[in-house]
Amino acid sequence: MPRTSDTPKDETFTFRLDSALKVALTRSAADEHMQPAELVRKLVRNHLAGKERRAFEAEARRQSLAIADRARNPKSDEAQVMREIDGGLERDDFAEEWKA
Repeated sequence: MPRTSDTPKDETFTFRLDSALKVALTRSAADEHMQPAELVRKLVRNHLAGKERRAFEAEARRQSLAIADRARNPKSDEAQVMREIDGGLERDDFAEEWKA
C-alpha cells in the first residue's frame, strides 16, 4: 500500500534497562501523566537541546574572546568601533539614562 503521508515514519530504538531502572522510569512517567516511551523521547530531546545550547554558547564565547583580543590592539578595526560606540553614547541624548 502506498504512503499517504509526507511525514517520515518514526524509528524504533531498542535498549535494555535493569529492572530497578525500568520500575523507576515507569513510576516517573506515571507521575508526569505520560507513557514511559514518551518520557524517554522527552529526555532525549532535552539532552540533545542542551548539547546544542552548550555548543552554541562555547562558539559564542570563543568569538567574543577573539574579538576582545583584537580590540586590545588600539590600531584594530574592533578598537575603532569600540571608540565610536563610546563616543556615540557620550553624544547621545539618552547617555545619562544608560549610565544610571
